[in-house]
Amino acid sequence: MQKRIVYLFFIFLITITSGYGQLPIKSTGFDLKPLTTLVDKNLQQDVERELLKNPKWKSLIMQKKMAVGIVDLRNTNEPKFARINGNHMMYAASLPKIAILLAAMDAIEKGELKETQEIKNDMRIMISKSDNAASTRMIDRVGYAKIESVMTDPKYGFYDEQKGGGLWVGKRYGGGGDTNREPLKNLSHAATVTQVCRYYYLLANGELVNRKRSEQMLNIMEKPDLHHKFISVLDKIAPNASVYRKSGSWKTYHSDSVLVWGKDLDRRYILVALIDDPAGEQIIRDLVKPVEKILKLNSDPIAKN
Repeated sequence: MQKRIVYLFFIFLITITSGYGQLPIKSTGFDLKPLTTLVDKNLQQDVERELLKNPKWKSLIMQKKMAVGIVDLRNTNEPKFARINGNHMMYAASLPKIAILLAAMDAIEKGELKETQEIKNDMRIMISKSDNAASTRMIDRVGYAKIESVMTDPKYGFYDEQKGGGLWVGKRYGGGGDTNREPLKNLSHAATVTQVCRYYYLLANGELVNRKRSEQMLNIMEKPDLHHKFISVLDKIAPNASVYRKSGSWKTYHSDSVLVWGKDLDRRYILVALIDDPAGEQIIRDLVKPVEKILKLNSDPIAKN
């Protein structure tokens, strides 16, 4: 009991000293650590144990048809990362529209694209409604070369051939037009869970373009209009949490990504899943509760005793 009180008091101190209740997360004076250096052994073991208990999921994971990434953000000074098939790049349908959003924000900030009301509207419905026409208009405005340059920019490293690829958009969301497929697998719309987790991690910390543009992107990604996959479950178990989200589906390929930011410390995390299976949407729905179980298990040192 005494250990639990000390633990909760420690979390309370973090809350009042780091602006924990706000996004983007306020800096506490520490340099932001690269997410890939924050893999937590206990969280990783628990994720593997829980997911591999399911025979269907285990089969998909072993075939590299299922990838999952989790970032525990409850302690912003010590985030924890775990991933399965983290660097395995898959077709991700509409999820990589987040790459278009970042490229557009970068272009606006640099004066390469004028921020009109029409463009702001298109960025919103491209994300919240996953509107393909708006996405194609944004691709045509910024261009494939700009999207590629931002994804491969060393500042972000969202696409790296030496690390399995990553986020990529090289085709309009509709018929016709030129393409610019990524070089490793010739995919038009690609992602890895590690790079998508990094995207949300940097966004939550105000590190995409700059703090102002990160806040603008968070506003665009908040309150999605599509309530399926992760959101269908979160609507029920966390109706008061803020959620920032982008998903995608095409044929057997299903993907979802979400930053969940609860009003208290119990529910603050990033969750990303890429699935290649006809039942992918249901699998994504079924992931939420086991992931929250894992995070709860990792939240209190006494929980495992």
